[in-house]
Amino acid sequence: MSSTAVYVLDLSVLLYSPEALFDYPEQEVVLPFCILEELDNLKQDLGEKGRSAQTVSQILDQCRQYGSLVDGICLPNGGKLRIELLNPESASFPYSFNLQSISNRILAVAWLLLQKNKAVVFITQNENLRTKANTLSLPTLSFAGRRPDDSILYSGIRRTEVTKQQLRSFNKQSFINPEEVFAEQQENADFFPNEGLLLCSSDVPDEEVLAAFNSARKKFEVLPKEQGVWGIRPRNPEQRLALALLLNPKIPLVSLSGKSGTGKTLLALAVGLQQMMVEKIYARMLVSRPIFPMGRDLGYLPGDTQEKLSPWMQPIFDNLELLINNNGAKSTSKRDSYHELLERGMLVVEPLTYIRGRTIPQQYMIVDEAQNLTAHEMKTIVTRVGEGTKIVLTGDPNQIDNQNINLASNGLSRLVERFKDSQLAGHVRFSSCERSLLAELAATVM
Repeated sequence: MSSTAVYVLDLSVLLYSPEALFDYPEQEVVLPFCILEELDNLKQDLGEKGRSAQTVSQILDQCRQYGSLVDGICLPNGGKLRIELLNPESASFPYSFNLQSISNRILAVAWLLLQKNKAVVFITQNENLRTKANTLSLPTLSFAGRRPDDSILYSGIRRTEVTKQQLRSFNKQSFINPEEVFAEQQENADFFPNEGLLLCSSDVPDEEVLAAFNSARKKFEVLPKEQGVWGIRPRNPEQRLALALLLNPKIPLVSLSGKSGTGKTLLALAVGLQQMMVEKIYARMLVSRPIFPMGRDLGYLPGDTQEKLSPWMQPIFDNLELLINNNGAKSTSKRDSYHELLERGMLVVEPLTYIRGRTIPQQYMIVDEAQNLTAHEMKTIVTRVGEGTKIVLTGDPNQIDNQNINLASNGLSRLVERFKDSQLAGHVRFSSCERSLLAELAATVM
């Protein structure tokens, strides 16, 4: 087999990881034409297959701009991507093929390429298909890649190991010069405004220093250790940094991402209650979420706008109930706690559908599940922000219910990337689940 092989990808590989097209550097990746037809059918699926099919189609549409996919285009990794037009129905096979099956058609194309004296490797996640390939003496491999996750995106915080002496010296300072930490690495020029820096030492694992980059001073500002709001305290460095960004009135845009149970929404609501009801910074708190069901929709809901929104906004109400009870408020029922805020107009729950054309001044605005927004929808929302308003965007790019977007193209990821150079914005990606041990295990292994 030559050093440059032809890797024929099965549809199962693309549906598992659309970016698998780029996982074979210096090799030729081939997709049988029948895959394109099947992608159109799969786009109608409301689940994960539909989202993956949409992503693959978008990637191929971008690739075709660099040349003919039939002739093949060069990839950044030194490989090549090509669409194969061989028609398996016009060939004879060692045994009878059911060519109505998309998997068999793909396998048949790979076998035909092998007959042309090409060094072919068939890649699939389908165990039975690998067995069929073996009977045809077709080299085959299981796809060993993994799904991309938000670890490839900007995290908003970086960790650096220092000596025990340095750590304790930094702990006594209010500001830290980047040169003191990165004298040898020369990384200080790469810091973004409001980016976090966590300093730790293996000699004293229980001690750490957390700071945020002040772009005006060109220094890191050390954040206080004991900092809480509305009766809750941060449990990890990411939450401490997020709390500092949320409490800073000079940062009108804060984005929080991470898996379920990391405390994104709870922290955002806690700061909103504190700054609205105690510090009187904002006149009211506006909360909204994009309306995308997980799986199949249940259909129309009865009632007026607020009644229709209630099932979608229940996670918000649950967090408010927890915060209000945690703060010592007395209420006779679950409804009395947050419904009083609704009746007084201090808490407003609105759908994003009607936000176009509005100007929202002097408010604390939370957009939950922002990963389901398109880049255009995100622009529409952020451009509604008026003077004195703070907007907080929370979401998990790993859990997208909108099949028209993906990990990189969703509005939250786009906003984080475009705003990371601005002093007006701050971002934190949470990694530690604080909801429960079971929730942490599920978020990690599933």
